[in-house]
Amino acid sequence: MSIWRYANPAEFMRISGAALPYCVWGAVVALVIGLGWGLFLTPLHYEQGESARIIYIHVPASMLAINTYFLMAFASIIGLVRRHHVSFLAAKAAAPVGAGMTALALVTGALWGAPTWGTWWVWDPKLTSVLIMFFFYLGYIALWNAIEDPEKAADLTAVLCLVGVVFAVMSRYAVEIFDGRTLHQPASLSLDAEENVANVYYKPLLVSIAGFYLFFFAVMLSRTRTEIRLRRARALALQAARD
Repeated sequence: MSIWRYANPAEFMRISGAALPYCVWGAVVALVIGLGWGLFLTPLHYEQGESARIIYIHVPASMLAINTYFLMAFASIIGLVRRHHVSFLAAKAAAPVGAGMTALALVTGALWGAPTWGTWWVWDPKLTSVLIMFFFYLGYIALWNAIEDPEKAADLTAVLCLVGVVFAVMSRYAVEIFDGRTLHQPASLSLDAEENVANVYYKPLLVSIAGFYLFFFAVMLSRTRTEIRLRRARALALQAARD
């Protein structure tokens, strides 16, 4: 069967309703285990000491900040090309979560950077790209709220989202693009096992990342379901007004 059937609101509500409890409880379990393990049970880092524990919040938040924007861009393209409104609504639902994760990444990055790099902030290509991406998140949310016509709002916010993709790409690949010219360290996780953190930190980090992603999907699915219901309510209200 075609994958596009999941863009049908009724089908999406059915599938998301079944998946939502698993995402919620999976997030609770993974976050409790991952954060408890990482923040309280791992040994002190030989160089960074206690500040290294922030990795269990900063890394998952940073990953979600960037990947949520990519998801929004992908959903926006589908919405513009296929005119599936569930795609627009999914992007709208994901935006506040992505903005929150970006803010969390910026704050925890500053808290990590002060003792590690000796400064709270520098206009590093990666950090600057993340900050600009955060402003695109805020602009996207504000544009949805500023336009009353939901059809026009969907199209204009999708275009704005796609314009900001360049900063999501820069946020993800700035360290590689500006090799040796950025203060930010390379990724903590990589397909190359030699670049990963030691197993004593790596394993709880994976569990924390799983918890953050399950939390994201739980919130996004819940918010998308709410947006679909609101869209239905508006349609019924307009029909009643015509009658």
